[in-house]
Amino acid sequence: MSTLTPPRIDDERRPDDQPAATTREPIFRRRGSGDFSKPTLGGLIGRYALLLLVLVLVIGPFLWQLSTSFKGPQENIYSFPPNLIPREPTLQNYATVAEIVPVYLYAWHSLLVSVGTVVSNVVLATFAGYALGCMRFRGKWIVMAILLSTLLFPGEVTVTSNFLTIRALGLADTLWGVFLPGAISAMNVLLVATACRMIPKDVLDAATVDGATTWQRIRHIVWPNIRGMVSVVAIFAFIGAWDDYLWPLIVLSDPAKYTLTVGMAYLNSSFSVDPRLIAAGTMIALVPIVIMFSFTQRFFFKGVQEGAIKG
Repeated sequence: MSTLTPPRIDDERRPDDQPAATTREPIFRRRGSGDFSKPTLGGLIGRYALLLLVLVLVIGPFLWQLSTSFKGPQENIYSFPPNLIPREPTLQNYATVAEIVPVYLYAWHSLLVSVGTVVSNVVLATFAGYALGCMRFRGKWIVMAILLSTLLFPGEVTVTSNFLTIRALGLADTLWGVFLPGAISAMNVLLVATACRMIPKDVLDAATVDGATTWQRIRHIVWPNIRGMVSVVAIFAFIGAWDDYLWPLIVLSDPAKYTLTVGMAYLNSSFSVDPRLIAAGTMIALVPIVIMFSFTQRFFFKGVQEGAIKG
């Protein structure tokens, strides 16, 4: 009985079958080239030089403060060129700040206010932005005009009215009083409303015809397309609440309830003769912001550009 032998497969490719090596195009425009979308070699070098200068101006003070916070009392912090690597690094500056001033308690208060501000802004701005961007109702443009008009006034204009309201509610000298005025921002609502307006109405109408509720439309259609903008709102809300100084200073009178920004003012007045302790307190204040941004940076840079409708 004859057996069928499978055809032999030759795994070796002939030289003609090999894919042609792709030539890597230069990132700058060569002389005589008509591709004006790329910079010349001199322009490319200038861009990188300018970028390096901006990097030094932005990162330099931070690195100097970080280095100063780890330097001992015998080390010169004003040497030139600056020595960014301490010869004898120590954590005593951080320990001294924690012993004299309850900086970690102040940081905890700021963290509570900031996290509450992020949650309230994300939830309320999402719902309000959906209503303004996707729903049809009478007086919609009047609401938009009122929100836009609030952006014309600086925050200091409403400080007195906000303080009278908080005191009438019995929330003066409490963290609730610090949190409440920043629970929602008109700018955040307008940002989310703009993102919601980019969603095709045909998709939302089709979901309504299929029997989807408002919550289902927000969860399955709206949220996947606006979470990039919501991440921007969350970052700005956190940084704004964490760095706020004027409003906590007005509302809080008990030093045991201070936020970190108000406590940092006490650090500057108490330790003005020792920049090492001030640098240590500054680093403590910067840690939560760095952690917050490190976890949300991919949404911050990429999520805003998401335009596709996701299921």
